[in-house]
Amino acid sequence: MLHVHPVPAFQDNYIWVIHSDDRHCAVVDPGEAAPVARFIEDQGLTLEAILLTHHHFDHINGVAGLLAHYPGVVYGPADERLPPGTRTLTDGECVDLPLLRLKFQVISVPGHTRSHIAYYGHGALFCGDTLFSLGCGRLFEGTPAQMLHSLDRLAQLPLTTQVYPAHEYTQANCRFARQVDPENTALADRAVEIAALRGADKPSLPAILGTEIACNPFLRSRAPAIIAAANRYAPDTGSDPTCVFASLRNWKDRF
Repeated sequence: MLHVHPVPAFQDNYIWVIHSDDRHCAVVDPGEAAPVARFIEDQGLTLEAILLTHHHFDHINGVAGLLAHYPGVVYGPADERLPPGTRTLTDGECVDLPLLRLKFQVISVPGHTRSHIAYYGHGALFCGDTLFSLGCGRLFEGTPAQMLHSLDRLAQLPLTTQVYPAHEYTQANCRFARQVDPENTALADRAVEIAALRGADKPSLPAILGTEIACNPFLRSRAPAIIAAANRYAPDTGSDPTCVFASLRNWKDRF
């Protein structure tokens, strides 16, 4: 059975520690080493692997510090900006972690960065900064068409998939989503849930993919309500899903 633990880092990052046997673990996107080292030592775990989704500092800066103490293998996309020695992965490959008895499928999801990947397996999706609960990543290196295609790919996963983004952005994303889609009752229910969790100082994650498909405007560029909202924001948007997505992303960037 897969166990996933959030290790808070910086202001709003989550570093995900995953294991299945209370002995060996893998870490997803360690932007800091110290909090991860404390957690795995407190839990009596041995680090076996590091999974990187993309090159941004708040996802990789802890790699060197962890490798100084643990002989783990680092996996990530083909990108010269990742730490030296990273084993590069391409779309459709499988990361096999035999000591953890876990395997993850690699999904290429460019948009936030040109080489971004996600990891899917055992009912869980580790998606870095591509998909957030009720939002998506900014387009630093990719195009709206690339990001929409990436989100469409993730939306094809089973509806019960637990989504583990790398940031606690849900409450802020919810405010934007309700501005875009104020009549969405599923979104209203999710807003109540999020407020309760954050009010109790609990993570809003993981999110459930089926809920995201019902509530996240960036996964709903073909829905009439979202098309109408995008055209209220930018009247020349039209109904093409890529154009709708681009208007939403532009709107969110200025929200």
